[in-house]
Amino acid sequence: MDDTYDTIVLGTGLKECILSGLLSVDGKKVFHLDKNDYYGGASASLNLKQLFDTFANGKPAPESLGRPRDYNIDIIPKFIMSSGEMVNLLLHCNVHNYLQFRAIHGSYVFTKGKVYKIPATVAETVSTPLLGFFEKNRFKNFLTYLQNYDENKPETHKGRNLKTMTMAQLFKDFSLDDATIEFVGHTIALYREDSYLTRPAIETVKKIVLYFESLSRFQKSPYIYPEYGLGELPQAFARMSALYGGTYMLRAKIQEIVFENGRVAGVKFESGEVAKCSNIIADPSYFPDKVKKVGQVIRAICILNHPVANTDNAESCQIIMPQKQVGRKSDIYISVLSGNNQVCPKGKYIAIVGTTVETSNPEKEVEVGLKLLQPIEQQFISITDSFEPINDPKQDGVYITKSYDATSHFKTTVEDCLEMYTTITGKKLEMKGPNETSQ
Repeated sequence: MDDTYDTIVLGTGLKECILSGLLSVDGKKVFHLDKNDYYGGASASLNLKQLFDTFANGKPAPESLGRPRDYNIDIIPKFIMSSGEMVNLLLHCNVHNYLQFRAIHGSYVFTKGKVYKIPATVAETVSTPLLGFFEKNRFKNFLTYLQNYDENKPETHKGRNLKTMTMAQLFKDFSLDDATIEFVGHTIALYREDSYLTRPAIETVKKIVLYFESLSRFQKSPYIYPEYGLGELPQAFARMSALYGGTYMLRAKIQEIVFENGRVAGVKFESGEVAKCSNIIADPSYFPDKVKKVGQVIRAICILNHPVANTDNAESCQIIMPQKQVGRKSDIYISVLSGNNQVCPKGKYIAIVGTTVETSNPEKEVEVGLKLLQPIEQQFISITDSFEPINDPKQDGVYITKSYDATSHFKTTVEDCLEMYTTITGKKLEMKGPNETSQ
């Protein structure tokens, strides 16, 4: 065992593997450990037997569900924006070479008690039942303005300074109604609350433009998903890290984390060996005394034998139920995958309803989402605590990732990774975009 490292990483969840990979590419000496005997941690993919063992007290799965090994069910499903930062991360680290992706077939919003497809083009805006007759024209004008907008070409600004005017003012300029503002903010710009309305419009405009840039690559939706589930992502980053000299150990028998003068100095194993390091990256489970509980997330994992109603028989899709549409403080997210994504047998669908817990009866909170999935063949409930670090990593050298939130996209996951990378290295990660890197 090489006993001195720049960084020791504890846990092989996606965030930990991304950071391990980025530091390895930077030339850092990384030792990556996991107390478990599998990769993925909280972001692992489960086969059918593992699913029943975990959430159904080990009772056997009905034969009608097919072979257990044909399932790769993500407990924390998240879709990847095809022109977003996660793709840039994959390209930056050449991890895309280890993976195959499929486009998600549709992106939908729940509003006024129904599921509607989010308009993907100006032409769809004209025909969508989501918008009223006059609102269609206003929304079309809004989209046209954004499509023509170029931050470096003042003539496209039409007299507006998006760096000083708020997003609420920009919406008002186009006379968009509250329902349109809601679905733009929550299902296109992917905000989880509405404080963005009082911030400079340029921030939101960039997010909307990114959504439609991603959409233009695959037409049906802006999202992609790896074949065989998200559990492939941590392993792909781990393989890449190993190519750059990273060392891995599963089933690591850790006795204690060693500190000297209040700062982390290494990891001591039950064998008595000590691996020294300058800092540690870890998921919250390794440092319960350095994190605080900030809430809970509930996910209802459902196996269906039919596509979800009102989604044009989509083999895969995302449905977002904005908070105000369901009388909540938090949005509800539904991800739907099928045999087309190699996560279950043909003819089966995996649908997961997730949200932030707001009451003492979490299962009741997801009922409105579950109604959209009926009939449900099998259903499992996962309720997990959410943690955030409370320590000062500059003082103790311990960098702890945040728990995964309820969203069905990677926006917040990537933001956490990039923020941590900057905190650890003191520099911002400069990534090449999809058009700058050979695929």
